[in-house]
Amino acid sequence: MALSPTPKRRLIGYARVSTEDQITDAQLMELKAAGCVVVHQEHGSGASRARPVLARLLKEIQAGDVLVVVRLDRLARSVSHLLEVIEGLEKKGAHFKSLRDPIDTSTPQGMFSLQVLGAVAQLERSLISERTKAGLKAAKARGRILGNPGMRERRPETIRKLRATREKTYLDELIVTADQWMPTVRRMRPVHSWEEVARVLNSRGQDWTGGRLRRAVGRMVTQRMADASLLERTPPRSAEDRLVTLIAGIAMTDPDLSLRDIAAQLEQLRERTPRGGLQWSASSVKQQLDKARRMGLVATSEPYV
Repeated sequence: MALSPTPKRRLIGYARVSTEDQITDAQLMELKAAGCVVVHQEHGSGASRARPVLARLLKEIQAGDVLVVVRLDRLARSVSHLLEVIEGLEKKGAHFKSLRDPIDTSTPQGMFSLQVLGAVAQLERSLISERTKAGLKAAKARGRILGNPGMRERRPETIRKLRATREKTYLDELIVTADQWMPTVRRMRPVHSWEEVARVLNSRGQDWTGGRLRRAVGRMVTQRMADASLLERTPPRSAEDRLVTLIAGIAMTDPDLSLRDIAAQLEQLRERTPRGGLQWSASSVKQQLDKARRMGLVATSEPYV
């Protein structure tokens, strides 16, 4: 019996220039010559992680695909950001290749180069930290007052600039991490309270409070990157209804969860059973999901096992 041929890798190009005045023609030609079936173009600073074209590309890329750039600095100017993107690609079964650098994560040699790059980045961070500490110590010994003079004197212009920088950094971080928490928020809000949504996210290794989550979503809404309905007030519910909707919310955030998986999450959240216990069984979870189906909170097409 003849084996079916291995499907050819799909090369996906990414081209970026820093300003609207620059053009990506040279990058496009090089990427297409390398065999890229499609090339995504973006205008934006390499120092900023808030790049919608790249974010969409990383979300849509499929297992076996290869993200290709002409040079590493077209993807990122920060080694930490570069490693973060490559780690995300690896989780999806995709690869990364730079045409002018010895980085191709689909080959052993390329993976070795990447490991060397990571080690160099770690060494660089350590050296910067040591130099910073030594410089601060020397300045203090000379009697120099450390810190921003404008902040010490409470100059309005300095305060405005610092606040704007912090706001941009905060928004950039929200955009970069949105795919980790926003899908759960969209599925659970406003039926569930912010505290309940935060508890579900925290059960998956994140670190939220209800207040911080509400402010983060509010910021995304002001940027028109999330629907304002997410901020609506949670309707009042009885204790029983709250439990049903919480379990329905957990089930909806990950359709692949089994009844035992949901039970484990409820125990981790220290959520009590209808009888007041802390140990959940698969049958108890199923009873609550059946109620959720009757209430129209969960789709009835697929039974949980």
